[in-house]
Amino acid sequence: MSSPLIASVSRALPAHYHSQEELSAGLQALWSQHRSFNPARVNALHASVQVRGRHLAIPIGDYPALDTFGKRNAAWIREAVKLGEQAVRGAVEKAGIQLRDIDVLCFTSITGLATPSIDARLVNVLGLRPDVKRVPIFGLGCVAGVAGTARMSDLLRGFPNQTAVLLSVELCSLTVQRDDIAVGSIIAAGLFGDGAAAMVIRGGDIAGEGPRVVASESVFYPDSEEVMGWDFLDSGFKVVLTARVPDMVLENVRGNVDGFLAKHGLTRKDVKHWVAHTGGPKVLEAFEQSLELPPGALDRSWESLRSVGNLSSSSVLYVLSDLLESKSAKPGDIGLMMAMGPGFCAELVLLKW
Repeated sequence: MSSPLIASVSRALPAHYHSQEELSAGLQALWSQHRSFNPARVNALHASVQVRGRHLAIPIGDYPALDTFGKRNAAWIREAVKLGEQAVRGAVEKAGIQLRDIDVLCFTSITGLATPSIDARLVNVLGLRPDVKRVPIFGLGCVAGVAGTARMSDLLRGFPNQTAVLLSVELCSLTVQRDDIAVGSIIAAGLFGDGAAAMVIRGGDIAGEGPRVVASESVFYPDSEEVMGWDFLDSGFKVVLTARVPDMVLENVRGNVDGFLAKHGLTRKDVKHWVAHTGGPKVLEAFEQSLELPPGALDRSWESLRSVGNLSSSSVLYVLSDLLESKSAKPGDIGLMMAMGPGFCAELVLLKW
């Protein structure tokens, strides 16, 4: 049986773009009411994440009116449907298929809540078949772009004539806590952006061009729940982001990657294309150091981080989209998708062109 095929990846960004300097100024105005607020500290932390600018889900002037979690979540639902529709339509067009060809729709996000879930709302908006199988995922955060690729590929191995769409929508700006000036929260407010991505994955019996998902592996690190995630407050989502994240990468990723590749008769030298989640400068540096990557191996991840910020689960799909659009991969090339996220955990996907 042939492995599932990644037929296309499409990106969708909100229209409202602002430089990092503009966004930092807006956040400083928001936080200036706190007596312990230090503008110089905010500027230094936001400069350290190396993000040039980010897209916002709604016009920047509309954020002050979203003074409750309910209002922010309602905005998340409304904008997630719009951006999700755009991303799915783009991916379907790139793959050369029709919306009626979609057998499975997987939706992942960590920045809002909805029941019915966003995928259910998109069935109506897109006019998908009533027998489409929906798979909403919540809670995986940054790792969900890779995990979703792996889980959809697992499903398609059982249904090799079917087509799945993985949709990620992350609107991180709608989670910013206006009363939270902890260091981790300030860093997150300067690092995370808004965006969506959709991937068309087709079963192994369907012909097409693109990388095949050869294998995947999940890694869970016991007793590490406190490393990153959310605390849920009356005011909404409060980020948990500790300094241990890059340390976890340094301590674990080499062994995880080497062990995974060895199961398939490969080593790091066989990997031509590294598709890494854009976790932040320290995370990308930890990937480079731990895996002893050659210069330029993560250039696409670095550029994505700098241009749009960390888009949580969407980020790794942006990097993969850049790789696919570059047409630089040749038949027989090996690629590795990798990300880490709340759990703490890692996901690895082995690709072959």
